[in-house]
Amino acid sequence: MKHSYHHKEHVTTALLLAAGIGSRLYPLTGNAPKCLTIVNGMSILERLIFSLNQHGFKRLVVVTGYMGNHIREFLGNQIGDIAIDYIFSPLYKTTNNIYSLWMAREIINEPFLLLESDLVFDESLLNAMLYPDRIAVAKVRPWMNGSCVTINKSQQVKAFLAGNSDSFGAIKYKTVNIYSISLPSWHRIVKILDKRISDGKVNDYYETAFAEMIADGSLSFEIVSFDGKPWYEIDTLEDLANAEKLFLLDSHTTTKTVTLLHPDFLNTELINAVTSTQETAGALNVTK
Repeated sequence: MKHSYHHKEHVTTALLLAAGIGSRLYPLTGNAPKCLTIVNGMSILERLIFSLNQHGFKRLVVVTGYMGNHIREFLGNQIGDIAIDYIFSPLYKTTNNIYSLWMAREIINEPFLLLESDLVFDESLLNAMLYPDRIAVAKVRPWMNGSCVTINKSQQVKAFLAGNSDSFGAIKYKTVNIYSISLPSWHRIVKILDKRISDGKVNDYYETAFAEMIADGSLSFEIVSFDGKPWYEIDTLEDLANAEKLFLLDSHTTTKTVTLLHPDFLNTELINAVTSTQETAGALNVTK
């Protein structure tokens, strides 16, 4: 798939939604938020920070909720060249990701990369996501669930579908939950979010807003395929076991540029469901 990127600047801000409880990963999430779950010696969050550093990001905004202080303790306010801001969502127990996204409406006023906090992916997959108004997708596989999209001949999203919706003969692609959003698109999205939140729809997924906007032509996403290299969404213990088959603790953690120290609350035998005897304390390195 070819893209014409020369006329657009790289996105250098990322928004990470990390407010959820992650109940399906219990007991691992009994002592830490989902994004600090260890995947073969390295947490989901560390892998994400490494990828953002590799791609020249300058700002990360994290929406926290459940055990948000642990994320703050883990990251601080600066990692390498990335300045980190936080938004706390006090209603994290009773709201969904549409509310978390809405919480960022005032702190972000630039193009940004939207990510969920339960994703692990090969860092090179972000290369094509550094330009605005793109959506990461993958061919639907048996382990996947959640929102899907259909696409048109121009490789643009034609419609959003619930995971079990019939696409009436069109090929469905799973959303990876990574979006690159331009500033004009963000302004339009915020208007829709404002209305939905004011209507009390705080338990919706933000994809419902995107679906409405795609349908009326006020939002457009070009697809970026994530099929070429591994990625995984970790919601359950089974997901974690499968992800650990794909993602090993590789050489990029041995180059000392930026060091993340595991805080005390991660030093527990519960942190890794697959290899419970694995050492989880100590320093891991993130390369810029």
